[in-house]
Amino acid sequence: MRAPERILIIRPSALGDVCRSVPIAASLKAHWPDSEIDWLVNAPFADAVRSHPAVSRAVPFDRRGISRALTRLDPNPLRRFARTLRDRRYDIVIDAQGLARSGVSAWLTRAPIRVGHRDAREGGWLPLTHRVCANASPHTVDRMLTLLGPLGVPVVHDLTLHTPSEARESVANDAELGDGPIVLAPTSLWPGKQWPIARFAQLAARLHERGLGPIVVVGGPGERDQCTPLLEGDTPVVDRVGRTSVGELMAVIERSRLVVANDSASLHIAVGFARPIVALFGPTDTARVGPYRREADVIQHTEPGDALTHKDHQSGRAMMERISVDEVEQASLDRL
Repeated sequence: MRAPERILIIRPSALGDVCRSVPIAASLKAHWPDSEIDWLVNAPFADAVRSHPAVSRAVPFDRRGISRALTRLDPNPLRRFARTLRDRRYDIVIDAQGLARSGVSAWLTRAPIRVGHRDAREGGWLPLTHRVCANASPHTVDRMLTLLGPLGVPVVHDLTLHTPSEARESVANDAELGDGPIVLAPTSLWPGKQWPIARFAQLAARLHERGLGPIVVVGGPGERDQCTPLLEGDTPVVDRVGRTSVGELMAVIERSRLVVANDSASLHIAVGFARPIVALFGPTDTARVGPYRREADVIQHTEPGDALTHKDHQSGRAMMERISVDEVEQASLDRL
């Protein structure tokens, strides 16, 4: 296959999945160094990929804005978005999301080659010209990389992330963060994935008593309630919950000495910067969605009969409660 002029990667969400999809861009750029590689990404997550040296430009997808407009019977934002995709004249599109909306985006480009998975959900496989059959059991990163097969592109297992320069400068000028903070990421969208917040508070107290600060707490804008016992406890912590952009979150994690996290975007960002991690897992199949090639950094206690589904909140919480403060403290000290 001759080198394409323009390629589009479609992986708009979620943030952790966007971060661990960067080997697709790295592989494409290594094989076709003169090709322009764009990335369609949810607008709030654009910082995750826009500074990557393999990415020519991030194409922000305003999902909420387009949806709101369509409920008002206003098709113009969608038309403008479609025109943006069509006018770039992509030669190849890779749909790494595998949903109806990503399939529609691939179709809107009118690219002659549109690659995705045969088992894409919601009929997302319909607009594809090349449908890849991938075993569902490998890690999600390896599964996404199978999309390179029809293109003859060798796989490069490079998950390295690149922080926007202005975000790195902003964090460097934040005196509270110090040069090597310990980052605690205690939040998760799913209650069954959350290590008890009281235990995060106990961990923070123990690390502080050892003089291992500063301790920075991170999370999304809607996650402050999850963090209250940690933020309002007696242990001094640097509160950055909902107070960073995605780029600034990347910069904080990039300069950290340690990240202790639930299964969340912060954990996968830490993997992208090769930071020391303690990964706290409960009702999740880590062989598929754990920190990529960092199995030794996972603490998880499963028992016969456990259902590895994060949607069962009660079962998930029971699994997370099997993780003790003592073992997380020791794992943290080992890495520090």
